[in-house]
Amino acid sequence: MGFAAQMGRKLRMTDPKTRVVAIGEVMIEMARGNDGRFSTACGGDTFNTAVYLARAGIDVAYATALGDDPYSDGIVALAAAEGVKTDLMLRVPGRLPGLYMIETDKKGERRFRYWRGEAPARELFELPDWNRIAEAMLGARLIFFSGITLSLYSNTGLGRLLAVIEMARQQGARIAFDGNFRPQGWKGDLPRTRTVFMEALKRVDVALPTFDDEAVLWGDPSPEATVERLQAFGVGEIVVKNGPNSALVSAGGRQEFIAPAEVVVPVDTTAAGDSFNAGYIAARLSGENPAAAAAAAHRLAGEKIRHRGAIMPRNAAAVH
Repeated sequence: MGFAAQMGRKLRMTDPKTRVVAIGEVMIEMARGNDGRFSTACGGDTFNTAVYLARAGIDVAYATALGDDPYSDGIVALAAAEGVKTDLMLRVPGRLPGLYMIETDKKGERRFRYWRGEAPARELFELPDWNRIAEAMLGARLIFFSGITLSLYSNTGLGRLLAVIEMARQQGARIAFDGNFRPQGWKGDLPRTRTVFMEALKRVDVALPTFDDEAVLWGDPSPEATVERLQAFGVGEIVVKNGPNSALVSAGGRQEFIAPAEVVVPVDTTAAGDSFNAGYIAARLSGENPAAAAAAAHRLAGEKIRHRGAIMPRNAAAVH
C-alpha cells in the first residue's frame, strides 16, 4: 500500500479535526539579565506560538525531535505544563537540543547566537517514526509552520513536509505560515530560500509575514506590495506584521490597517511576532473576523514585549 493510501486509511480512523499541529524546533534559551548574568529557558518561534495557543484554550500539539538528555526532558515537561500536546515530540538517543543566546540592547532589540547544527529537530522528516508526524498532520484542523521551520530540513525533509501539507490541505486542514526569514539559517543562499518559500506558499491559506523580513528577502517596498505578491500565490488571508505600526489585513477582497490599541515601549521584543501569530490564530479559530483577530493579536504581542524572554509568565496576561 502506498504512502497516500496508508495515510488516508489512518485518517478515517481518527477523531473529528480539532487539533492544531505546529512544526519546528525548540531550543534551550540563554538570556542575559540586567545584572549581566544568564538565565536558562526554552524557546523557538513556532513553539512559542504553540504555547500561547494552548494558553488561549486551543488544542495544539508540537511536532519536533529532541534528544534523550535532561534538557530535552525539560522541554517536554514545559510543553506538558503549558498544555501543549507532546505526543509528536520524537526522541533521538544520544542527541542534544539546539542552544541559543539572547542579548538585548537598551531599546529592547535582541541579538541571537545559535548552536544548533547537530540538533535532531533538523531530521524530523527523515527519522524512522516520521510517519507519526504525517498522520497527525493529516488529521489536523490547522497546520502552522514558519520560514525557520523550512530552514531546518534537507531537500528530502522539505519534500516530505510539503507533500504531507498538500495532502492535509486536500483533507480540509487550513495551513498557516509565518515567513520569519533568518538569513543565517539559510547560510546566505537567497536563491534556495526563495525557491523553498515559493513552493511552501503555493500551499498556504493564512500568511502572517513580518514586513521587515519580506523587504529583505523579496525587496518589497511596502506592506501593500507584500500582500500583492502573496496573493499571486493564491494566499487568501494575509496579515502583514509591521512592528509597532499598524498591521495590514487582507481577506475576503478587503484590505484594512489595524493599529495597536496602545504603543508599548518594549522591554524585550523576543517572540513579539510569535505571540501575535498565536493571538490571531486563536481568535480566528474562535470565530472572530480577521480585523478583530488582528486587534487581539496586537494586545497579546503588546503584553509579551513588556516581559523578558520568549514566553512570558502565565499570570502576565490572558489571551483574548
